[in-house]
Amino acid sequence: MSKQRAVSRFIAQAGQMLLAHGAESTLVSDVMRRMGLACGVQEVEIALSANALVVTTVMDEHCITTARSCADRGINMRIVTQIQRICILLERQILDFEMAQQRLKTLSPQRYNRWLVLAMIGLSCASFSRLAGGDWVVFTMTFLASSGGMLVRQELGHRHFNPLVNFSATAFVTSLISAQAVLLELGNQPTIAMASSVLMLVPGFPLINAVADMLKGHINMGIARFVMASLLTLATCLGIVGAMLVTGSWGWV
Repeated sequence: MSKQRAVSRFIAQAGQMLLAHGAESTLVSDVMRRMGLACGVQEVEIALSANALVVTTVMDEHCITTARSCADRGINMRIVTQIQRICILLERQILDFEMAQQRLKTLSPQRYNRWLVLAMIGLSCASFSRLAGGDWVVFTMTFLASSGGMLVRQELGHRHFNPLVNFSATAFVTSLISAQAVLLELGNQPTIAMASSVLMLVPGFPLINAVADMLKGHINMGIARFVMASLLTLATCLGIVGAMLVTGSWGWV
């Protein structure tokens, strides 16, 4: 019983980390089941919801069920791949249960340097403005606006603001900065800067996961993720409209 209880907690912790860092539902269920079987239990059943999971293990005709809440910790594929690696090493018997448990406890998300992220986000949005036909002045304004908005997003995220508030405030600041190109008539098509600078706020990963979950049978999870992605999009739109009301720049709508 003590071994089964430890295994149940181990796979529940792994699933909790996978869900918290953006893994799709099928991947979470498969990895948890494989890890449980590799640790010696005869059966593993998983039920997932938008912010919780329930795990049931069967070993020597004993059944143990445990539940865990899953707060959103932000998308981090390093955590997901590291847990998958632990699962594979368990299956190949390169790691035993104690070693795998210890390795899981030492996992922690690693972030890129914040200034590198600012620069790359600015360059990516500015590149979209060039592809849309903007000149180098529009490119520069897009870079400044998206970088400034990303700085706000990082600061609000660091202070654990609600994601909807974060996206709305980021969109407001980004549009406020890029609207200066329209007000001052900078570049050949200044409205492109307003449209391109907020592309960093498109919730692409949650939308992809939502569709993947629904296609693979996890309907409730898919709907929950789609609703959250839609709310993030709505919050972004509110921030953009708020900046347009303040500046009176409606050119790109």
